Amino acid sequence: MPSDTLQYSTQQCAHRLSATEDAIYVLGGRWTLRVMIATLGGHTRFNDIQRSVKGISAKVLSNELKKLEENLLVKRTVFAEDIPVVIEYRPTEYSRSLKGVINALSDWGASHKKHITGKD
Repeated sequence: MPSDTLQYSTQQCAHRLSATEDAIYVLGGRWTLRVMIATLGGHTRFNDIQRSVKGISAKVLSNELKKLEENLLVKRTVFAEDIPVVIEYRPTEYSRSLKGVINALSDWGASHKKHITGKD
């Protein structure tokens, strides 16, 4: 079977569905990828992340950051010696594995928009 076909064997299909479900479980939230993109883009403090992700509430952002931390995609660091206390969220080395996924989604989104609107 040529590698450029969209058909999978039954076993490949089952594996891809399972793996995709796992990825969607971690990244499928409305805000998750946006928050991850913001942290990969250099926004490390809560308010900076919130400002860069338009429309997200503080409560939702807090939950998203906890979820990303649980999945080892961001590391939360508290600098208690600072007044006020500073908390930073930095992408982990592991989170950099998402860059290809994010780039592919971004490229596809731009291409899809052009396809649908007929505009370049």
